[in-house]
Amino acid sequence: MTDYLTTEEFAHVARTSVDTVRYWRHIGHGPMGFKVGRRVLYDRADVLAWMAEAKAAATTASGGAA
Repeated sequence: MTDYLTTEEFAHVARTSVDTVRYWRHIGHGPMGFKVGRRVLYDRADVLAWMAEAKAAATTASGGAA
């Protein structure tokens, strides 16, 4: 069974605000979300993969020190 996160849960995992997550969705940044009724859900695996990619990019850009 796949585990899905709400916008609020995604914001908590990413340690950012719900407004920031909504903005990321608006500009097409971040993991793909999908609507179920009025609620947007994110696959937990996609969120964690996106965060790992962001970490790798930051590490590479800073020369290895994150």
